[in-house]
Amino acid sequence: MTPPLIAVAHGSRDPRSASTVAELLDVVREHRPELDVRDAFLDLSTPRFVDVLEGLHQEGHREVVVAPLLLGRAFHARVDLPGLIADVVGRSPRLSVTLADVLGPDARLEAAAVRRLREIGVEPGQSDVGIVFAATGSSHAPANARVFEIAKRWARTHGWSGVRVAFASAGPPEVAGAVAALRARGAERIAVASWFLAPGLLPDRITAQARATEPAVRVAGPLGAAVEIADLVLDRYDATRATLMRTSA
Repeated sequence: MTPPLIAVAHGSRDPRSASTVAELLDVVREHRPELDVRDAFLDLSTPRFVDVLEGLHQEGHREVVVAPLLLGRAFHARVDLPGLIADVVGRSPRLSVTLADVLGPDARLEAAAVRRLREIGVEPGQSDVGIVFAATGSSHAPANARVFEIAKRWARTHGWSGVRVAFASAGPPEVAGAVAALRARGAERIAVASWFLAPGLLPDRITAQARATEPAVRVAGPLGAAVEIADLVLDRYDATRATLMRTSA
């Protein structure tokens, strides 16, 4: 039996978040109709991850692959999700759960983010545009470092007047400082690139801060149900399955 896939997102009180995750997983199912794909959330949205995992076990599944819909390896990927899996497996010794890698870093995420910018009329090579690269932010310094690496690479390769990071939580840098730095580099127009999977409180916070600082700012939408991300989810699943097959051979 092919192991089902649980795609687990963080969750949000904003219903747009769960709807966006559902749209993304519909794209995943279109690409792999024979695969049993379940959505789940760590917090604030339903169905909750533990309930979905236990439900699959009750249905008779003995192997499950879990794919985190997380852009980096911060607390939820490193601690929260593995802990929940360990708790369930500890109560269900005949259940084998394998955790796939997070979505990022990956060039396909960046391609989706650039495409969202194009959708609001911002193209690479527009040298008068400064980009605020907006992300959640984390207390885990290496996770933040990955965001800065992407911004620096974009600044080198995409032909904008500059790219500066802004975090929605976990402290600076903030939007106002990023905009000021871009203006100092000569940016005549400002746009916000979204390093968020789905709408919610934190993307809305970035948008509000950006518009308060720069009323004419253009704000790209979250990555959402992008085909690049659907392909990435399936690649994470396939890589995990290949590892399992090598291990059991």
